[in-house]
Amino acid sequence: MPAEKNPGPSVKDDELYEKLREEGNSKEKSARIANAAAAEGRSAVGRKGGSSPAYEEWTVEELRERAAELDVEGRSSMRKDELVEALREH
Repeated sequence: MPAEKNPGPSVKDDELYEKLREEGNSKEKSARIANAAAAEGRSAVGRKGGSSPAYEEWTVEELRERAAELDVEGRSSMRKDELVEALREH
């Protein structure tokens, strides 16, 4: 893998990481998914997702709590649509 594309030693599945990055996912999210896939197998990670209502259905308070869990900067002053966008990009 070329040096400019090498995500570093902390990413366990470079190929999946790069695919996720090309799809527009953040570095952090791509690394989490790639490492989970390497540890548990890609098919296990694919089945893992649960069900949750769309962020648009959450209250602003619920969105801010989730943003706090993910350490989203500026969350306290964000409007609902900004929170939804920030969470989706994280």
